[in-house]
Amino acid sequence: MEKVLFGDNQFFAVNHLSDEKSRQQSIQFREDAAIIRVLDSAIETGIQTFMCTTHDRIANVCEHIRQNRSRYENFKIFPCMPYAHKYANAVTELGILGTIQQYVPGNIFGTFAKGGMALLSKDFAKLMQILIDAEMKMFKDINTPVIFIQNVITDMVLGLKMYDVFVEYDRYIRKKYNAEPGYITMNMPKLLDVLNSVGINNPVICSSINKIGFRMSGGKEIYEKYLCEKEFRPVAMQVLAAGALRPKEAIDYLKRFPKIESVLFGASSKSHIQETKDLIMNNS
Repeated sequence: MEKVLFGDNQFFAVNHLSDEKSRQQSIQFREDAAIIRVLDSAIETGIQTFMCTTHDRIANVCEHIRQNRSRYENFKIFPCMPYAHKYANAVTELGILGTIQQYVPGNIFGTFAKGGMALLSKDFAKLMQILIDAEMKMFKDINTPVIFIQNVITDMVLGLKMYDVFVEYDRYIRKKYNAEPGYITMNMPKLLDVLNSVGINNPVICSSINKIGFRMSGGKEIYEKYLCEKEFRPVAMQVLAAGALRPKEAIDYLKRFPKIESVLFGASSKSHIQETKDLIMNNS
């Protein structure tokens, strides 16, 4: 993986510090062209990896990439799924069965509608594969070398102790998509222990890593211990702690942990992208 990964929070008005900033971003990126302009700016600074959710608008970005292959020849996307808000909004608008009909292939929906719910519930792995395939359709013919499972699912699986789900996810992503499975979590130490316990070694784990312990479940100290002692491939996100840290201060903290493989960040302007990228690269 590259040292610098560009994220998508700013495109979809996700700001953990300011509702006003979220409102401004929702206006700034109301058109897909605005998203593409910022991605192009990131590419111009040398960033070649976009880590993003499976938000419906990402499908439009992917279509633009397919139509302009020469410009994006070396560009990679790391999908993060599922995009929970998409399904929650669909349930509100369409109901549960309507949501299934929209996102699950027709033949499976037919089985479901005829009373096959119990059957499907017994074969969670198969249902998971179907949903992964549905989410991955938008990335057809795009280089996706790492595919992440979102923290909303990762941490739910941890809480329910359904650890076989991780085994099936790991196996399916490698076999079907020839990609590296990645895991996003708000509890990196717990997740790493569980993955190791089911035979998943040296995993790619994306988690909050920052100087003040923001969203680092279990405490900063155990994160630091694992970053120094354990074998895994860490991706640091929320390094600015939702704006509580200045960029230089935040990146200076990360350099204490050479094991960190990549740093994920989002920005809305080329100058901020360049500044943050330079800080990360100069401290690596």
